[in-house]
Amino acid sequence: MPRRTLPRLPQLLTRKLYKSGQTRGADDDEIYQNRVLRSSTVLISYPVWKGHFTQTEAEQKFENGYIVLISPSDYFDHLHNTDELARNGLALGQNALVFYETRADWIANNPATLHWQPAESRLRPLRGQYVARVSATTAAKKSKKINYGFTTKSDKGAGIRVYEYANETTIDECRCQLEALFWLCDDSCTIATANGMTAANAALRRTEVLRICEDRGLLDRNRLAVARMLNERGRTICPLCLRELLSQGFFSRMKQAEGREVLDLTITQINLFHIEELRIGLFNHRPYNLGWGHHHCNVVVKDAGIRQTLVWMSEVLQRNIEERHFSPANNEN
Repeated sequence: MPRRTLPRLPQLLTRKLYKSGQTRGADDDEIYQNRVLRSSTVLISYPVWKGHFTQTEAEQKFENGYIVLISPSDYFDHLHNTDELARNGLALGQNALVFYETRADWIANNPATLHWQPAESRLRPLRGQYVARVSATTAAKKSKKINYGFTTKSDKGAGIRVYEYANETTIDECRCQLEALFWLCDDSCTIATANGMTAANAALRRTEVLRICEDRGLLDRNRLAVARMLNERGRTICPLCLRELLSQGFFSRMKQAEGREVLDLTITQINLFHIEELRIGLFNHRPYNLGWGHHHCNVVVKDAGIRQTLVWMSEVLQRNIEERHFSPANNEN
């Protein structure tokens, strides 16, 4: 974001922009950290490591390191008596850990019998050889959950999903571009004023942020249009339905179904929207790929991506027309 002092944004919008640089949530019993910066230590499964990374590339890319997670079956059946780990730039307890996820693996190769310790550090040395996240079951006695490594309140989770990663420069660029997209909504100054800014401060911040983004190469309107973020009027649109976004949607909570209300609902009508979906092998949390979209449209796309979602929607619509459940000419039928 801009380094010079600018008038403050409304608090809710500031929070939305900050959260754009954080990972998605994770439950307490997951191996992943919950809502931390995307520049944090990444977790990479061993098969993904072999298919996509080298030690040199990983050390250059990940600002806060990485940990390769090896399944017990891979380690004990294939790796522990060979030099394959070393050939792949890995060493147990340095940048790799054995990750227990099933009770059968825990029983077959209990780390206590190997005199192993659960890892405690996200940076090398990891001060341990394994982590464990085995769910509790009701099918057998002594089936309590098994959680070892990175379990304390202040140090919960070993790292983040590798495809969510973005370095700090990229996070900053995304936040700057996302704010510019807010200001390119048709009614942005009016809504910012209605949510606590003065008209003069809203106009000043809008002008300065757009200028800063232009200077940083983050306001190529043709590129934003191709990426489904702006329309031909230069206004911000939802990447799926292509309707212009109304700025009030950044501040308005989602409507809830009668009888199913949640008191602490924090979801707004407009949310972050990845144009090309996040997936392993690509780092798609980046400028010109992260915009704003309607919550409902975002839910429809999920992890499938816009193009695949449009293909599916077209097929669904065509079947409904063919079976005479829907008529485009009369959408009330």
